[in-house]
Amino acid sequence: MNAVQASGTTSQEGRFQLLVDAVTDYAIYMLDPTGIIASWNSGAQRFKGYVESEILGEHFSRFYTDEDRATELPRRALETAVREGKFEAEGWRVRKDGTHFWAHVVIDPIRDARGNLLGFAKITRDLSERKKAQDALKESEERFRLLVQGVTDYAIYMLDPTGHVTNWNAGAQRIKGYQPDEILGQHFSRFYTQEDLATELPRRALETAAREGKFEAEGWRIRKDGTRFWASVVIDPINNDQGELIGFAKITRDITERRNAQLALEQAQAALFQSQKMEAVGQLTGGIAHDFNNLLTVIVNNLDLLTRGARDARETRLIESAQRAAERGAKLTQQLLAFSRRQPLQPSLHNPKKLIEGFEAVLRRACGEMIKLQFSMPTRIRSVNVDAPQFEAALLNLVVNARDAMPEGGKLMITVNNAVLKEHEAVSSGLRPGPYVSISVRDTGHGMTPEVVSHIFEPFFTTKEVGKGTGLGLSQVYGFVNQSGGHVDVNSTPGEGTKFTMLLPAQEDGEDAPEEQNAGVARPAKETAGTVLIVEDEPAVLEVASDIFDSLGYDVLTASDANEAIEVLGRDVHIDVMFSDVVMPNGMNGVELSRKARELRPTMKILLASGYPMSALPSEGLGEGMSFISKPYRWAELSDKLRSLRTGS
Repeated sequence: MNAVQASGTTSQEGRFQLLVDAVTDYAIYMLDPTGIIASWNSGAQRFKGYVESEILGEHFSRFYTDEDRATELPRRALETAVREGKFEAEGWRVRKDGTHFWAHVVIDPIRDARGNLLGFAKITRDLSERKKAQDALKESEERFRLLVQGVTDYAIYMLDPTGHVTNWNAGAQRIKGYQPDEILGQHFSRFYTQEDLATELPRRALETAAREGKFEAEGWRIRKDGTRFWASVVIDPINNDQGELIGFAKITRDITERRNAQLALEQAQAALFQSQKMEAVGQLTGGIAHDFNNLLTVIVNNLDLLTRGARDARETRLIESAQRAAERGAKLTQQLLAFSRRQPLQPSLHNPKKLIEGFEAVLRRACGEMIKLQFSMPTRIRSVNVDAPQFEAALLNLVVNARDAMPEGGKLMITVNNAVLKEHEAVSSGLRPGPYVSISVRDTGHGMTPEVVSHIFEPFFTTKEVGKGTGLGLSQVYGFVNQSGGHVDVNSTPGEGTKFTMLLPAQEDGEDAPEEQNAGVARPAKETAGTVLIVEDEPAVLEVASDIFDSLGYDVLTASDANEAIEVLGRDVHIDVMFSDVVMPNGMNGVELSRKARELRPTMKILLASGYPMSALPSEGLGEGMSFISKPYRWAELSDKLRSLRTGS
């Protein structure tokens, strides 16, 4: 090599050395074949802490931790570089001050033109900050993984972009029933019902999440065992830094209990609203019936009195026609009182199966030839405490209603069953849990809309043509069942028919009560003279009552309210009977008056009258020497009541 060439080479090596020394982010230095440090740049000095004079001639193993030296990692690193042409790794290294840093290390062998090993080029980079960030991220991911895995109330898992499950937490396992190895790699659509699969809901859910940034819904989902649960579902898309969709995060919660509780609350609120509405209507109709009974009392008794003085057959016929019309009006008020649960009932223990069997002929005649009537009743049915005639009337009303719903014929099934109402089932009906008897009437008629069903028990509500019905039949059913401590329900679908079900409280081991041998046999009235005090605020009723008592031979005293009656009772006059209305103005009713009268005249007989039944009166009840008669009362009924009071029978 001539002088010019040597000078050029030296200049080139000098420039290369200046370049290496200028690098401060990398430690670049040379080792001899045994690992002794032969050169040192400014980058090595910056993050290893040694100046060149301190480190040249030292073995590079001093940068390694005690643990790495114990495994002879420095020696093995050089051997790997010689054998494989490179050694590359990351690990902890030690600075001059003893602190550790995370290093990325590359060792390359240096050979001459003949392949002889001259030493090693070693490049080290301080990656402590990056490792710190990676460790922090790893720790965060681990904490998040533990958090997700620790959640058992939510199913939290991920899907790939096509909807296949890529991970699975403990909550998903608990709620859906699958172990991770059973579900990873499977498509999430297996959790959906057949109805949702038919509408491609899983595909549409992912498309919505990808398009709108979220999919949220509630619906039925399927567990591994095939059972259903009501789920709240959220699906969020997962995008990478470039905005590309890489999967979905899916969170599912089992809210079946919450949904059931909400439905039960809604049913209870609806039942309460319906009950309050029917109660309000019942109070109105009960009041109307009471006033109507006052009018009928005047009418029927005046007709009775006219009958006694009829002069010829024509007058008798006209009076009898008016009496029949009045009787129809009385039946109408009884239906109104039945709905308002104020009709006087005479309940006793009966086997409903026997009642129905004894009434079957009437029911078949009511159905007509075009209706096929069938019965389904088990051998043993619990007894119920009901008024037998009112029970038969309610059943007949249901059968007639079913018949009218099938003008072209059909099938009508009466089913009787024992039933037990559980706690949660009793909430919507307002009943107590326990044994009941269920009597259902199901037809195959035209059915009803929900709007019609919501009004079906209201008085005078009817879907029949004008003149075809009073709209009181189902009201009687409602009133009878409720007054008997039960509940009536209706299920109907337009075009598919209707089913009415009466639930009546059952007696576990009750037997039918013996029938009264003399029931319905009229006893002759025994007229007894005396003095009566009639207390009545309706002038027309007061007049007719006075006429009746006068015809029975009584001397009559009158009062228009309780205050007047007390004033009369305070006089020095003998009174055998006080006949008083219950509902009166001016602050004191007939029951309160009777208590005051008993204080003033302990031996006086007391007879109370009302358009409401006895069951609707104040709870104090009637004492000895007191009795009650319902309006509209008849001449013979009143005479019989007076006789019973007189004789104590």
